[in-house]
Amino acid sequence: MTVPGIDHPQLVAWMGRHVPDAGEPQSVSLISGGRSNLTYLVEGGERRLVLRRPPLGHVLPTAHDMRREWRVISALAPTPVPVPEPVAFCADEDVIGAPFYLMGYVEGAAVRSREQLGDRTPEQTRRLSERLAEVLAAIHAVDYREVGLGDFGRPEGYMTRQLDRWCQQWERSKTADLPEYDRLVTRLRERLPAEAAGTLVHGDYRLDNTLLRLGDLEITAVVDWEMSTLGDPLADLGLTLTYWHDHGDEERARIPVAGDVTVAPGFMNAAEFAAHYTKVSGRDISDLGFYVAFGNFKLAVIVEGIHARFRQGKTVGEGFDRIGAAVPILIARAHRMLDQH
Repeated sequence: MTVPGIDHPQLVAWMGRHVPDAGEPQSVSLISGGRSNLTYLVEGGERRLVLRRPPLGHVLPTAHDMRREWRVISALAPTPVPVPEPVAFCADEDVIGAPFYLMGYVEGAAVRSREQLGDRTPEQTRRLSERLAEVLAAIHAVDYREVGLGDFGRPEGYMTRQLDRWCQQWERSKTADLPEYDRLVTRLRERLPAEAAGTLVHGDYRLDNTLLRLGDLEITAVVDWEMSTLGDPLADLGLTLTYWHDHGDEERARIPVAGDVTVAPGFMNAAEFAAHYTKVSGRDISDLGFYVAFGNFKLAVIVEGIHARFRQGKTVGEGFDRIGAAVPILIARAHRMLDQH
C-alpha cells in the first residue's frame, strides 16, 4: 500500500505500541480538500481514525505545527467548542517522515460548494451561517487559562507580530516581486489597531474548516487548528470575512479558496455575518475594515506559499495550477478595504 506521506508498515507498528485498543489499521487514504496539512482516513481494526501530518516539501518555519493542533483540540475537548476526540500524538519523524497525530473520526463533511448542501431551504442555510458565527464566538469565549492554554501564545503585541510573521513567510515563499504587496505592508503597519483583550484564536476559521452534518446542517467539529494561538479575536473574524463570497462578487469568484457555499440562497452576506457575531459575542467591530484588509494580506501570503509548493511539484491533489493568480487579487482587495475604511 503506497499513500503519499505515509509509511504504512511503520504506522501499523507505531499504533500497535501506542494505540493498541484501536486495532491494526487495514487502509489509509488521503481525504480530499486539504491545501495545507494533509489529512488521512485510517480504517480497520476497532475504530475509524483520522491522521494529520504536515505537507510534503517546502515546510516553512513555525508553520504546520502538529503539536500545536494536538494541544488545542485536547484542551477544547471538554468545552462547548466542538472538536474531534484527541487520540494520540507522535513527535518521532522516523515513523512516517514528520510529526503527526490521530483523532477520532467525526461524521460530517467539509462543505465548500453550494452543490454539497443539496436541496436546502433559505431558512436552513441562514441558520447555518448564524451557527458559524456562534461557534466562532464560542472559541473566543473560552477561558484559555482554565483549559490549560495560558502559555499558548502572547496576546500582547499580537497584530504587530502577525504582520512581521507573514512578511517573513512571504519572503521565504515569494515567486515574484510585487510592488503593491510592499505598499500594502506599509499601509497595514501604519494602521495597526490598539491592543485588544486576548482570546484563543483559530487562525483560519471558515465553513470548510468545520465538519458539517448534512442531515441537519449542524457543525459537528472545528478542525485545522494549525494556526491557532492567543491573540486578537477580530483577526479571526476578519479572515472569515476574507473567505466569504457575497452574491454578485465576481472578483471573489476568481479566488479558488473556500468555495462558493456562502452564495447559496439564505446565507447571510458578510455584513450580516459580522453583525450576528457582534450580537452573540458583544464585541466592538468598529475597526473591522482593517482586520478584513489584514485577512486578505494573510491569505495572499498563504496562497503564495501553496503556489510555491505547486511549482516545486510538492502539492498533493488537484486545483493548484490556478491558485497563484489569486495573489494579486487578494492584495488589491486589501488596498480597497483600507481605502474604504
